[in-house]
Amino acid sequence: MKKLISLALICFTAAIYAQNDQKIYNIIDAVSEDRIQNDIQTLVNFGTRNTFSDTISDTRGIGAARRWIKSEFDVISKSCDNCLDVFYQKDWVTKEGNNRVPHDAWVVNVVAVQKGAKYPNRYIIMSGDIDSRASDTMDFTTDAPGANDNASGMAGTIEAARVLSKYKFENSIIYTGLSGEEQGLFGGAGLAAYAKEKGWEIIGVFNNDMIGNIKGVDGIIDNRTFRIFSEPVPPTETERQRVMRRFYGGEVDGISRQLARYVHKNVKKYMPEMNPMMVYRLDRFGRGGHHRSFNDLGFAGIRIMEAHEDYTHQHQDIRIENGIKYGDVIEGVNFGYAKKLTAVNAINLASIAWAPPSPENVAIGGIVEPSVKLKWDKVEGAKGYKIYWRDTTSPTWDNSRYVGDITEFKLDGIIIDNFFFGVAAVGENGFESVVVFPNKVFRD
Repeated sequence: MKKLISLALICFTAAIYAQNDQKIYNIIDAVSEDRIQNDIQTLVNFGTRNTFSDTISDTRGIGAARRWIKSEFDVISKSCDNCLDVFYQKDWVTKEGNNRVPHDAWVVNVVAVQKGAKYPNRYIIMSGDIDSRASDTMDFTTDAPGANDNASGMAGTIEAARVLSKYKFENSIIYTGLSGEEQGLFGGAGLAAYAKEKGWEIIGVFNNDMIGNIKGVDGIIDNRTFRIFSEPVPPTETERQRVMRRFYGGEVDGISRQLARYVHKNVKKYMPEMNPMMVYRLDRFGRGGHHRSFNDLGFAGIRIMEAHEDYTHQHQDIRIENGIKYGDVIEGVNFGYAKKLTAVNAINLASIAWAPPSPENVAIGGIVEPSVKLKWDKVEGAKGYKIYWRDTTSPTWDNSRYVGDITEFKLDGIIIDNFFFGVAAVGENGFESVVVFPNKVFRD
């Protein structure tokens, strides 16, 4: 009888955790298309936001743009009883040795930190790029409105701050505008190094780079699909970890890939009208974005962006050639789509910020046995844990079982050879951590 009661309690608890949370729907509804459009227009009106453009003018150039972004974060902070710590983070970049740097200059990021109440040193980050460019990246005077690339991502980041600043979270959230992306990812590298120096525990980075275009150069029009780029394993993995992967798996289960799966699952749950497309590479073919700078230091980071690009609107001087309009002007931005992708970010920032930390020291066993065993360290603030598994060829965690407040469990009848496994922590509020792939093997 006790076993039956215990099983019923676990099933009841699991059912509660499976329910959708109304707060997430409220966050989706609060994202404003009009505010995003206004912010994109404001950024476009600065003429050019090239990292090496004018820093003195109040109406033109990168200086005016970053001061305006900081002022917006300051206004948001004032409206939430100073809940944001807003500051500039900067690094000096020199022309010497950099073929995309026309002159020495400060690369300045704008950072707004919303501190978590329970885990203030754990951060989930949303970033957009402040800077824009013309056809020639060294040309810092020609108009480069950068409406989609990347006023859209920057406006989305500001809007996410407006919406989420109305809530209290257990973990900290950072909203940031990064500079120097077009010249070599300088801003991301600077903030990632700053985070490392300060000892921040980075849960993950959502790099938003172009979230406003729905018409591809191939003629496809799609306002529902978006891409999530993630690298398979961290570049900082050790030789021992690489060797272990050969025998135990995990070639596509690094921390950035788990972050991508988290976003994919959450969007399918709360925004089923959207079509998240996981792309199994660091970024677009041969190209890069600011999340890479965080990946380089061992932090989880993904790129969230439109599914269909129009290359006539990227890195182009404004002109008409052979009847084709070139240039990244505001007429090419779909504000409703930018709203949707902003909501994608906001609900995942919130879900992670409300969740307990991921389990550590996740170990797996069950070699030549008819069952799989998993062990993990107890997580402060976790009400229980959920075991996930999937076919080795599946991109997503397709099966799961809530197992309660324990630190080891055996899945009977499931053969370790045929699946991959992971463990997530579940908070009392039902929000889950990012899944952790086992990093140890044990034998009883």
